[in-house]
Amino acid sequence: MSFDMIQPYALLMDVPNRDAGVQLLKKIEWCGRISHRSEEAQTEDSWLRFIPAVVINHGDYSIVEHASATVDMLTDRGITHELVRHRLFGFTQESTRFVNYAKKMPPSFIIPEEIAKHDNPLALQIWYDAINMCEDTYRRLLSIGISPQLARSVFPNALSSRIIVTGNLRNWRHFFLMRTTKETHPQMRQVAIPLLEEFKSKIPILYDDIEPLAKQNENLKKAR
Repeated sequence: MSFDMIQPYALLMDVPNRDAGVQLLKKIEWCGRISHRSEEAQTEDSWLRFIPAVVINHGDYSIVEHASATVDMLTDRGITHELVRHRLFGFTQESTRFVNYAKKMPPSFIIPEEIAKHDNPLALQIWYDAINMCEDTYRRLLSIGISPQLARSVFPNALSSRIIVTGNLRNWRHFFLMRTTKETHPQMRQVAIPLLEEFKSKIPILYDDIEPLAKQNENLKKAR
């Protein structure tokens, strides 16, 4: 095996801890109070009452759009194709047009857990053989003068890709409702479910009602 194997991840970049998450909720509260010009009523802990009363119980999720979060994600190209369908996010993705994987860095690939742990070891061998062939073909094309942006056409969906995703906290709620469900692609759940738990731990209240592996039709009944 000449290529690198890598584990996917998704990490919240700009909310390092719960205190930072609470600051986002305080910002949401302040913005929400503008409608009634009640900014003077905001206190150090009034967000604990305001967010449940106005956002969760009353359903005014529009004010949640005033706070945003950025995630650093590494997954395979197949999953990034699904990810960019969330069009209200902002994306910056590793470009296979401009990265020369023979010079800049070796290509790395992500194996689906269902293949890696399959009862029949032949499944894993078949997968390795296919990836080896693609990686070798890419290098051979580069060696005869084909540009990286053309040689990339032989790469499979398993090619890893780093992508930076920014969205407001309402966008992230919709993402988790859609991408942590029982019906979600297993490799999307592999990054989305741990990311949901990180959001829950650092940004109180807004995501507490979202449970991994729920049915999508049940999640779609929830406010978003």
